[in-house]
Amino acid sequence: MKGFHGEYEATVDAKGRFLLPGGLKKQLPEGESRFILSRGFEKCLTLYPFKSWEVIIDKINRLNDFDPKVRQFRRQFLGGATEVELDSAGRMLLPASLKEYAGLQKDIVLAAAIDRFEIWDAGKYKQLFEDFSPEAFSDLAKEVMLGLERGI
Repeated sequence: MKGFHGEYEATVDAKGRFLLPGGLKKQLPEGESRFILSRGFEKCLTLYPFKSWEVIIDKINRLNDFDPKVRQFRRQFLGGATEVELDSAGRMLLPASLKEYAGLQKDIVLAAAIDRFEIWDAGKYKQLFEDFSPEAFSDLAKEVMLGLERGI
């Protein structure tokens, strides 16, 4: 498979843990239990299987340290990145600072994003789709896909 797919609901317990959904777990490489959890570009978290994270780190390592934008990007992107592992019950602990950043409450959604998953507060995730009309999605798809065809 070339990428993850789907949306999965989960519940965060009082200790800040959630059970990794079975449908998501089936898509992971055999035995994958280590992840990097970091701040997302929007107010969500990004969950990278360790192998996906290594590919991104290799790219970031090739960036020019003398460029102030590169340094700022690294701070923002890597600052909250935390290694997390599944416990023996298949649960993952959300660090309090990252949970607060994304405004995660009890109900969360894990949404596939090709090589990673985004973790959203369920209410905020639902609002994303309520605020985005089918027409706006059609326009966005056209713009993005035509840009892809043109090599932009």
